[in-house]
Amino acid sequence: MKIPAFFACLTASLALSIQPAAAQSEMAQEAEDGTPKWSIAIHGGAGTMARSAMTPEKEAEYEAALQTALDAGAKVLADGGSAMDAVKAAIIPMEDSPLFNAGRGAVFTWEGRNELDASIMDGRDRSAGAVTGVTTIKNPILLADTVRTDSPHVFLMGDGAEQFASERGFEVAPPEYFATEARKRSLERMKAKQMSALDVDLKFGTVGAVALDQEGNLAAGTSTGGMTGKRWGRIGDAPVIGAGTYADNRSCAVSATGWGEYFIRVGVAQEICTRLRMVYAQEAFKTGGALTEAHREWLAEQGIEQKTADAVMAEVKKLGGDGGIILVTPAGDAIYSFNTSGMYRGRKTSEGVNEVAIFREGMAPSAPPIMSNTPDH
Repeated sequence: MKIPAFFACLTASLALSIQPAAAQSEMAQEAEDGTPKWSIAIHGGAGTMARSAMTPEKEAEYEAALQTALDAGAKVLADGGSAMDAVKAAIIPMEDSPLFNAGRGAVFTWEGRNELDASIMDGRDRSAGAVTGVTTIKNPILLADTVRTDSPHVFLMGDGAEQFASERGFEVAPPEYFATEARKRSLERMKAKQMSALDVDLKFGTVGAVALDQEGNLAAGTSTGGMTGKRWGRIGDAPVIGAGTYADNRSCAVSATGWGEYFIRVGVAQEICTRLRMVYAQEAFKTGGALTEAHREWLAEQGIEQKTADAVMAEVKKLGGDGGIILVTPAGDAIYSFNTSGMYRGRKTSEGVNEVAIFREGMAPSAPPIMSNTPDH
């Protein structure tokens, strides 16, 4: 008797989901020379970007900042460190840089404050930590991870998150540490001309990283200052597990950047990982066991992961949202998908890939454009 495809896929998915950690660790992929693979991808925001609107000096400055973050995370992985540590190592330099809307370069709320959000997730056990609305923490990604490891909770907000940070010995920074003149001018223009956050920023300035370590473990993290002029305690997708951040060793690690309201509605990060987990489970069922490296490479050659990410981003676009994601698979593939004209991004792997980019032109053929048809905001 034939088993319907859905039930076959579901049966395989359940079988994979109950594998012990030791068995799942065998999924770690090896490079051609027999050494374990590692991979990392980062982003620094997506949006309306044109090369003609950026000076060569500013472009070089952004590319250098992206390379610094990428190198920091890659070094952890190359030295045998964990994906979790690599994600934090990559995000911290971007939080410390005034170029990105996270940490030191965060945008201002309507009231003129810098409110910071971050989340992080470990693909080994799907443990997660997140904070929102903190105002004194230099590196919110570290506080999010401490919530994960040193509290019974997943998500802390505002004063409570600040109190938790104080009790854990986090160093605080004064408001002027986060305030930059460029972000102040954005808020002033927004108020003076009654513009939207999308008009003054032109991009969504979240930062994030996803990684695969040599043990075959995945991790994802995201950090942001939100949207210029946000009001009423608005929270976007960046600190929301499943929307802006998700990691699961059975499928992938994703970090998102974009119009948070739409990413929350689609549940972008978990949606991509869940679809891939079902695909992998179905393929494993066909072979009667775990996916081999050759099988995973075949799936990558077919563009399964890219098509899955693009399909979810197409849903965001259909609803009217803009943005992008970075993704790393258990096989070590580092992928981008975005429906904007640019995304600050980079990827580096044990197989010699090392690139940073900003604009859409020059993307690999495996990542076809999904241009937005939404009107200018």
